[in-house]
Amino acid sequence: MIKIARIDGDGIGKEVTEAGVAVLESLDLNFDFVEAEAGRECFDKNGTTIPEETIKTAKNAKATLFGAITSTPGQKSPIITLRQELDTYANLRPIKSFKGIDCLFDDLDFLIVRENTEGLYSGNETIDDANNKAIAQRVITKKASERISKLAFEQAIKLEKESVTCVHKSNVLKKTDGVFKDSFYKVAKDYPNIKTNDYYVDATAMYLLTKPQEFDVIVTSNLFGDILSDASAGLVGGLGLAPSGNIGDEHGLFEPVHGSAPDIAGNNISNPIAMLLSVSMMLEYLNEPYWAEKVKTACENVLEKGKVKTPDLGGNDKTMDVTNAVIKEIENLK
Repeated sequence: MIKIARIDGDGIGKEVTEAGVAVLESLDLNFDFVEAEAGRECFDKNGTTIPEETIKTAKNAKATLFGAITSTPGQKSPIITLRQELDTYANLRPIKSFKGIDCLFDDLDFLIVRENTEGLYSGNETIDDANNKAIAQRVITKKASERISKLAFEQAIKLEKESVTCVHKSNVLKKTDGVFKDSFYKVAKDYPNIKTNDYYVDATAMYLLTKPQEFDVIVTSNLFGDILSDASAGLVGGLGLAPSGNIGDEHGLFEPVHGSAPDIAGNNISNPIAMLLSVSMMLEYLNEPYWAEKVKTACENVLEKGKVKTPDLGGNDKTMDVTNAVIKEIENLK
């Protein structure tokens, strides 16, 4: 029995998590889903965005499936908290073009590897009322930089990619991004068969719009990775098609990268594909490559056929209509 922590969250997080669970339950595998709370509704009910019991549940599970949450002003982020508590230090964001999807580029297949524990995105901020200023601390360590670089090279080998690109801003952030860049090239010496290069983050943003085909694996720091991965999703059809996996040495946390979309919540028109592709990544993490590939291929087939699609892709179908179409494709692939 595979224990999965299920955190639906808010808004459409509930809808897409239901879709993900439905697909998992359709497989010839035994799952034990343990529900836990996090997000805005959790705060309104319990006075905290993420209870200790939720963290404990995630730590005791083989993996965690996370829907989406609505941010709560002045309160800690549940997803950042979970990433830190589980030490899922790598955020993996595949960027892939799918047949049947109208997108800017139809020939992309690269991976962004984002350091998940340090930098500005870690939320280490203070208010200095006496001097009327706010301060955000950007900490970059050799240990974390080398760890994420090593994982990026290992992903390149696993995915049979030729190159790894380090993205930084060391011309301005000379100390912190100097550490990140130097750590990258130190690790690169252990992978002589993988091509390496590095770009400033602003140049990378331009190259993603002008020649994204050049990238195989990108490794970068926390905030840069968040921005570049969301921007890259726009190249291939939007966040409704963008999965992610947060990986550590002992835990895995999987989530679609879209938000809770309160404007459409409850209408059951959210696109479940990002969640279902995240499910595929979770199955890969759980050493179930057969089922991971089946789920991924089923999603691709549904998108290519274009018979069933949610409004964001130009259709009129419901979340579970697409989910059931994917389940049917999985059955056909067995």
